[in-house]
Amino acid sequence: MDFKEELAAKAEVAATTKKSDGVKLTKNMSIVDMIKALEPEIKRALPSVLTPERFVRMALTAVNNTPALAQCTPMSFIAALMNAAQLGLEPNTPLGQAYLIPYKNKKKGVVECQFQIGYKGMIDLVYRNDNVQTIQAHIVRENDHFEYELGLESKLRHIPAMEGRGEMMYVYALFKLTNGGYGFEVLNKEAVIAHAERYSPSYDGFSPWKTDFESMAKKTAIKKVLKFAPLKTECLRATASDETIKSELAEDMTEIEGEYVEEDGSVA
Repeated sequence: MDFKEELAAKAEVAATTKKSDGVKLTKNMSIVDMIKALEPEIKRALPSVLTPERFVRMALTAVNNTPALAQCTPMSFIAALMNAAQLGLEPNTPLGQAYLIPYKNKKKGVVECQFQIGYKGMIDLVYRNDNVQTIQAHIVRENDHFEYELGLESKLRHIPAMEGRGEMMYVYALFKLTNGGYGFEVLNKEAVIAHAERYSPSYDGFSPWKTDFESMAKKTAIKKVLKFAPLKTECLRATASDETIKSELAEDMTEIEGEYVEEDGSVA
């Protein structure tokens, strides 16, 4: 059963349960019409600033930019899109705020949609916390001057080379709070690659790790340093939704516990 057939089945159930107005739903209907058939359920979960029509446009844009999404189970696709919508992040666009990634769930034998927050999306979420003055992430290259120390007198110093900086060696992220508190996290390139291989194994298909490795490396460093930052509960829930697969809708998608992709492409 392909994407349209499965979504049609979901739409038929929704229409029957909600006393459909008599419009017959078929697998030949467009994706737009099928999503509209689920409009009552979708509308309840959408933030007030986003209309169902805008949601449909986001869905079409995502599928057009990443055709493999059409192979995903409908509810995982809609749930991932809803996650992005509720967080106010545009998925699968040049903005780099968020991504909907198709993954093969080997245990279930289906393709599911994983939600990933992009580097710019992560920055946007962090700045929604009033106590955060600065959040930054930078790439360290082989000819840069770079040193750091941990402990009670921690230190971080990075002077980029003016030219010929060379290949990426490290990535680091730092935050500074309005009260003067701060923290930083440093990762070498090998640690970043290990993270990407574990949580984003789709290198042979669409993956932001493949198209924008350094931005995703920065996002990974930010996620790790945020473990030490006193952020709002809403922000912590939002970042916890990163790299998850969900199969249901809710008025607050961050309250739904998602599944994580294992290194072999299966889902845990």
